[in-house]
Amino acid sequence: MDELKNNPGNKMRILLAGDKKTSPLKHLPRKAKSASAPEVNETAETEPQVASGHESPRRARTNFFRFGPPFWTIASILSLIINLFLIILLLAVWANMQILNNNVGSAMNIGNNLLGGLFTNFEKMDRAHITTTIPFETTIPVKFDLQLNQQTNVVLSQDVTINNALVTVRTGGLNIVNALTTIVLPQGTTLPIFLNLTVPVDQMVPVVLNVGVDIPLEQTQLHEPFVGLQEVIKPFYCMINPGALNLNAQPVCK
Repeated sequence: MDELKNNPGNKMRILLAGDKKTSPLKHLPRKAKSASAPEVNETAETEPQVASGHESPRRARTNFFRFGPPFWTIASILSLIINLFLIILLLAVWANMQILNNNVGSAMNIGNNLLGGLFTNFEKMDRAHITTTIPFETTIPVKFDLQLNQQTNVVLSQDVTINNALVTVRTGGLNIVNALTTIVLPQGTTLPIFLNLTVPVDQMVPVVLNVGVDIPLEQTQLHEPFVGLQEVIKPFYCMINPGALNLNAQPVCK
């Protein structure tokens, strides 16, 4: 037995034949694998067998790590391209900032004048009046009975002779009572008479009138569309000119 222990060859064989977990060779550095050497499947000894059709967790992690680096590489390239495009765009905007400011100012002035003019004119249209004179000419029938019952005076248009009139004459030397005589009333004599009669009237009467018309639009059906147009323009007008005033000097944007 002592001979076996003192023999170096036997001692080496004993070490090589020992348990891998307790062998001193475990602590020696391993030799790097060559490119031509076949790959040893270490998972065959350390991983338990799994059911058919299912991948082991360690192999799934390995597949994920194989997919990860290409994905992040592509994402990084896209991010760099987008950032480069944004930098170029910002430089172009900065170089043309003065032109943009002038254009924006001009656009704001044009928008203010346009929207303000539309809003004010719609407001004026809502407050406007339609004033005109309409000539009216027609003929209307007039038919009725006119009742006359009154005292009036008439003037004779010619001489009037009254025959067999009873006349009483009293003078200083002559008295005549109820004598029959003929009397002549000269033209232009005014006679008081009393009228009591019915006069039928049936005539066509011409009528000529000039009728004045004054129609306030806010009291017509046009009021609603005019107000609706003002409400449509109001948000954009207030966005450009928050301090806008209406025709009554009241703020438009409340």
